[in-house]
Amino acid sequence: MLEENKLEIHAALNADLGRGKFENYVFEIDYTINEINHMLMNIKNWAASEMPPKAMINLLDDVVIHKEPYGVVLVIGAWNYPIQLSLVPFMGAIAAGNSVILKPSEVAVNCSNILGELIPKYLNNECYKVILGGINETTELLKQKFDYIFYTGSTAVGRIVREASNKYLTPVTLELGGKSPVYIDSTADINVTAKRVLWGKFINMGQTCIAPDYIICSKEVQDAFIKEAKLIIKEWFGENPQNSPDLSRIINEKHYQRLINFLSDGEVAIGGHTDPSEKFIAPTILINVKFTDAVMSEEIFGPILPIVNISNAYEAINFINSRDKPLALYIFGTNKEEINLIINNTSSGNTIVNDTILHVSVDTLPFGGIGPSGMGSYHGKLTFDTFVHPKGCLIKNFNIIGETIAAVRYPPYSDKKLKFLNFLMAKRPDIPGVKFLPYLVMFGLGIAVTFGFKAIMKEHLYAAEP
Repeated sequence: MLEENKLEIHAALNADLGRGKFENYVFEIDYTINEINHMLMNIKNWAASEMPPKAMINLLDDVVIHKEPYGVVLVIGAWNYPIQLSLVPFMGAIAAGNSVILKPSEVAVNCSNILGELIPKYLNNECYKVILGGINETTELLKQKFDYIFYTGSTAVGRIVREASNKYLTPVTLELGGKSPVYIDSTADINVTAKRVLWGKFINMGQTCIAPDYIICSKEVQDAFIKEAKLIIKEWFGENPQNSPDLSRIINEKHYQRLINFLSDGEVAIGGHTDPSEKFIAPTILINVKFTDAVMSEEIFGPILPIVNISNAYEAINFINSRDKPLALYIFGTNKEEINLIINNTSSGNTIVNDTILHVSVDTLPFGGIGPSGMGSYHGKLTFDTFVHPKGCLIKNFNIIGETIAAVRYPPYSDKKLKFLNFLMAKRPDIPGVKFLPYLVMFGLGIAVTFGFKAIMKEHLYAAEP
């Protein structure tokens, strides 16, 4: 579907977000195709039953974990990356064996419509449905009983989804957002740091859940950053950024007006130009921002980057910990002790050192939030794992040796039986060589039971002779 309709999907993304070809392909179309190819290459292994380690008491049993689909899954997509954030969890739920209802975001109306048009042409319409509409349709969907719900979007709506799921005790994954801080130390390479922070901030016009939301640094670092940022923004977007084909637009009038209100906080150091006719806001950096300003009270989700001044890493840690746990935390510097100090004394969905955004491309890392920034994670194998229930199975047989050994659990009880049972159930460290001890013990017990059984049979035979 994606390969055959790239041009139509690109046109829909451009119509909704004013986004150019490079970002549409890198972050949406090609990204999703790569996720699907990765799934296809690995699904046989991921879906296979697992044989976890066994304790001594279970050495004659089969201990198996089966990957069981939940059943009917509801996937609610987001508008800022309306193709990727709808289809990646959607295909993960399909791969895991579930039936799926997809509810794309109505805010990205063109992308929502194209998903509603294309998916029924390519997938079984009984197993996979696309429901279009707005708040009313989403509200009705959340009244239904699902076996799993996967939601991407704002924290406010995430709370509503979570509350609705409680009625049926439905498990959920909530991919939310929050204010992702950037701490810049005096040891950072300011030129490279500025490039990486500004790139992460201004792709998709800042409408990215893991976009750098604000910078915390010293006054000296701030001055050096502003100096570099002016040169970089001019190099990337020209004298008039509004004419650049590489800058998107704000999704709608509501979000545009919300962002405009932030421009009155602090002082505009770079940018600040706006055009309501195009819902355009130039890449903007604010300084002299107070902790209590409106721009610091909610996720910005736009091309506005405030800088708050602190003196050192300890102040940065205290500031980060005084706020909700972010989806991402970015640290720039070369002092390893200070970097580890921040990592070990803060909590966030993910932490990235000396770059932004790119952790989402590492499919072996779990992507997800914590607390108000979300619950659950996905990407790579975890996208598959999210939508399967790991059903543990203990499979025993009627083997005479196993039954003889396990007979210690039956009454009448005795201290001798208790001691032997404790020996069988004891936890042992995974030390090379030691892991083979249970097998040797069981082998010896097997031989002992066998000879004991033969002795009993021999005694019965002698007793039966005339």
